[in-house]
Amino acid sequence: MSRISKVFHISYLQILSESGVCNDKLMPKLSDNDIHKLYELMILSRRFDETALKLQREGRISTYASVYGEEATQVGSAFVLQDEDWMFPTFRDMASFIARGFPMHMLYQYWGGDERGMKIPDNLNIFPVAVPVASQIPHAVGAAWGMKLKGKKTASLVYLGDGATSKGDFHEAMNFAGVFKLPCIFVCENNQWAISLPRTKQTASETIAQKAVAYGMEGIQIDGNDIFAVIKATQEALQKARAGLGPTFIECVTYRLSDHTTADDASRYRNAKDVEKWKKRDPIDRLRKWMERKGYWNGNYEARVIKDVNEKVEKAVKDYEAVPAPSPEDIVKYTYAEIPWNLKEQLRQLAADIIAKQQEPKEEVKTEKKVE
Repeated sequence: MSRISKVFHISYLQILSESGVCNDKLMPKLSDNDIHKLYELMILSRRFDETALKLQREGRISTYASVYGEEATQVGSAFVLQDEDWMFPTFRDMASFIARGFPMHMLYQYWGGDERGMKIPDNLNIFPVAVPVASQIPHAVGAAWGMKLKGKKTASLVYLGDGATSKGDFHEAMNFAGVFKLPCIFVCENNQWAISLPRTKQTASETIAQKAVAYGMEGIQIDGNDIFAVIKATQEALQKARAGLGPTFIECVTYRLSDHTTADDASRYRNAKDVEKWKKRDPIDRLRKWMERKGYWNGNYEARVIKDVNEKVEKAVKDYEAVPAPSPEDIVKYTYAEIPWNLKEQLRQLAADIIAKQQEPKEEVKTEKKVE
């Protein structure tokens, strides 16, 4: 029996440092318009996020998962996707939705508890939000399998957290993608925390990227707060996927600066000093520093961006709150593409019940007259 020995290496990529200094040799090809667009999308995503937190506190949406601190990972990876590519998001990927042009008012609608907010527009190849951890990963691999069978030069990109790598869905999907060399890009948002469990207790692996080795695919670890590194790694993975050279696993090292969700209090399990340390690595701040140094940014430009972003988010909130309430009949109407006979009967009964309820005489509210 022969033995095969091979040495594997996981590379680390950073192009834009925390101080805003860029390695020009590694810089991806981006136009002036691209750079401004990336910055504006990150600012827009953060303002959307800040507003969502306020809306939740005011009772105008339900539990919300913040993207604060992870904007570069999401915007950078979604930005380079082509229209034909498919994106499979988690519940924390609102910046990715925004980068692909998903209507923001529908995102607020979804977080407000109205599932119509996840009715994906026909022109966007995005799957609905996956709330169960890791369930979206096999979906993305299945889509990639379909693309390969049809001979399409497209790819699927799936987001997952560091916690998802402990789920069976992750390992089964990775194995399938590796065996069949599928055009799938796995973007792991390693934000250091799976709810209250730190990455160090999630896996004994020195890196999460090295998990790719076991499944016969390339794994790379990158600075997830460096939008240029995110773009470069994703572009290269997409090129490889479209050329039929198989999947790529990208570990984006970033940090969840906010609580896990608005139902969580991270201060109970997280060191405040660590949070402050990561705030200094803010993805927006470092891009702004570089842009200012290169002449892409100044105070007047920032003022215009903030004004535009505020107007867009305010309009999104108004549009969300102006959406008419769903009809009770929608429970039946949208369960199947073609309504079966038994649900038709339920629909007729529901309609009759609604009419009967509307025709019921309203009870008079009696008030006692106060005698002085």
